[in-house]
Amino acid sequence: MNILAKNHKPASARSVAAKNFLKKPLALALTAVALSLAAAPSFAADWWTSMPATVTGRTTINVRTMGALGDGVHDDTAAFQAAVNALPADGGTVYVGAGHYMINALKPIQMRSHTRLLMASTATLEVIPNSASRYWLIKVWNVNNVRIVGGNLVGDRVKHMGTTGQWGYGINISGSQNVVVKQVKLSNFWGDGLLVGAITTSRSQVLSDYVTVTGVVSSNNRRQGITIAPSSHVYIVGNTFKNSNGTLPEAGMDIEPQTEGPVTAVRVENNVFSGNNGNGIELHANISDITFVNNTLTGNRGFGALAISSEYLNFTGNNANNNGLAGIGVSGTTHDVSITGNTLKSNSTRYVSPGNTRTALDRDLQLGANTYNISVSGNYYSNPNLNGFTQ
Repeated sequence: MNILAKNHKPASARSVAAKNFLKKPLALALTAVALSLAAAPSFAADWWTSMPATVTGRTTINVRTMGALGDGVHDDTAAFQAAVNALPADGGTVYVGAGHYMINALKPIQMRSHTRLLMASTATLEVIPNSASRYWLIKVWNVNNVRIVGGNLVGDRVKHMGTTGQWGYGINISGSQNVVVKQVKLSNFWGDGLLVGAITTSRSQVLSDYVTVTGVVSSNNRRQGITIAPSSHVYIVGNTFKNSNGTLPEAGMDIEPQTEGPVTAVRVENNVFSGNNGNGIELHANISDITFVNNTLTGNRGFGALAISSEYLNFTGNNANNNGLAGIGVSGTTHDVSITGNTLKSNSTRYVSPGNTRTALDRDLQLGANTYNISVSGNYYSNPNLNGFTQ
């Protein structure tokens, strides 16, 4: 049965809305939308405090014992896969020591259940340049209890031999459960540093569930630092997503399931989103129970965070500053959103010149005319006279 990569679409219609919104920030009507009698966003219990621990086997295999050279020239793909495949039925650890390992991403490293890929901080896995529109360095597909720890994963965007497509991934987690990605550096991929999503066949869809990404730095990727497609219980904590550039949306993080399936129960905490050519965070339809807490969104060319027809969002304690457009933008039919206790200052750098006397709230916070059930309170803005503004 063929797998339909429905969560890997071109940035077409979903990006047009974002692009138009970026072009005309002042067209948004800043409306005093009072909360109706409908309930404020109701978020799930603290599921992230009890994320299940991954269970891996005790056996350890060093990739060099399977023939990997790590000399920056030799194709080490087969050795990596041989090490994964040689682990017993209960799994184990594949250890990657210092070295520069060249990987054929058209024949990606495919993780098995109950396995850990443990890489030294001085280990680099680099994509052998190709012309494909789609590739994967590491695939975590339809498995469970997987850990990927340490190392440097490098794409081929500088040496890529093709001009089409946007789906060259560092780590692609699809239809998998109980996965941890920790302290990995991802850079220079033709598409995304990291994707969490679903596997869709002609008969069913399996969402990724209980995925933790922590201590990761994802930078200079062509499409975005991380994409979250159909999935649930995704905890993104203590990472940096920066300098995405090359093809839309160019965001640090893009949560974009739309008609492909739902994204529910995501917590994004203590991360940095900086220097992205699009928005720091971009949100679309068919998502719910998404919380952003204590993140820093700075120096992004677009919004710090932009929601386009999303629902049930919570922004608390974030710091958005020096973004090209507003710190937080809420557009389309976005509804049931809480924006509380954030610091939104010195934003709209692309259209507010020094000395501009405009002190409207929309320099830092923009609410579209068709949004509803938006709760705003206790935030700090560029104009101190608006601090604590409530609606």
